[in-house]
Amino acid sequence: MKYPALVTADACLIQLEQYDSIIDVRSESEYALDHIPGAINCPVLNNAQRIEVGTLYKQSSAFDAKKLGAALVAQNVAHHLEHHFRDHTRDWKPLIYCWRGGNRSGAMAHILAKIGWPVHQLDGGYKEYRRFITQQINQQAQKLSFQVICGPTGSGKSRLLQTLAAQGAQVLDLEKLAAHRGSVLGNFPTESQPTQKMFESRIWETLRHFVSDRPVYVESESKKIGNCRVPELLMEKMRASPCIALELSSESRVQLLMEDYAHFVQQPHLLSLQLDHLITLHGREKIKRWHGLAEAGYLTNLVHELLTEHYDPAYLRSIQRNFLQLSSAQSLTLANISSNAFLQAANALLS
Repeated sequence: MKYPALVTADACLIQLEQYDSIIDVRSESEYALDHIPGAINCPVLNNAQRIEVGTLYKQSSAFDAKKLGAALVAQNVAHHLEHHFRDHTRDWKPLIYCWRGGNRSGAMAHILAKIGWPVHQLDGGYKEYRRFITQQINQQAQKLSFQVICGPTGSGKSRLLQTLAAQGAQVLDLEKLAAHRGSVLGNFPTESQPTQKMFESRIWETLRHFVSDRPVYVESESKKIGNCRVPELLMEKMRASPCIALELSSESRVQLLMEDYAHFVQQPHLLSLQLDHLITLHGREKIKRWHGLAEAGYLTNLVHELLTEHYDPAYLRSIQRNFLQLSSAQSLTLANISSNAFLQAANALLS
């Protein structure tokens, strides 16, 4: 085969494991928005250089811009050769991609191939990758069988998914992928949410490893998890799938939420700020009361009121309307929130 080899998404993305490295040569900002899972960023034009070349293109001429761009690309590829690729052996097999046109990836692929490496270049670049994974998520959603873990806020759905995953089950933890617990208080304290495109990349990266003859366990999510939207066909398949109704005492639910939202316990002023988002639903007087409970340290009382007056009514309205097989759901009761209780629940499902 002659290298660099121009390969289609269907040929290379189905088996990403065939590559020793996946190299995204786009700028840092493009890479940060989304990239192929496992890709490293080796820009041939960085953020500032792209602006410089683009400005020259508009203000002077395409010829002048190409001269400058070529010089900068050559310098950057040399830097990557010296600092990132110099220790790779002759059989190192990279996949290289850029945005769409192939100019940036083609420049690096050409040089690496001339050295002697079996370089593959993704035809159509990142844009083709996006088309491919959108199609793949839809196909996987139709092919896979889902078991939907249902239950009100604080019933332990996420912990059960984590336990199932640790036991080797196929688990699609959408809240983990979205870095959000799916409620007004659901922001992860140490992690920002991904972009929508990055969220979809994470979904694809998870689904592509699943097999169709085993169930996939997933939580009964709404269409949006924070700022991330679940792909439509995946959402439709989840809502039509068999359900498992997880049950936990109200005392244990409060205890679980106090543990999961420890950052609010430690910094109640942050909780008060988030509660302001509920003013339109509950009115200023009730939110003022909840502020008072938070600031006075009566967080157990506050969590109990939030469950009974906000989360539980909202859950009942949503779950009964959206998950078609809820009425025939398998019931699963947790004795408490100990690790052993979740392990017993997971084993009951897997058996």
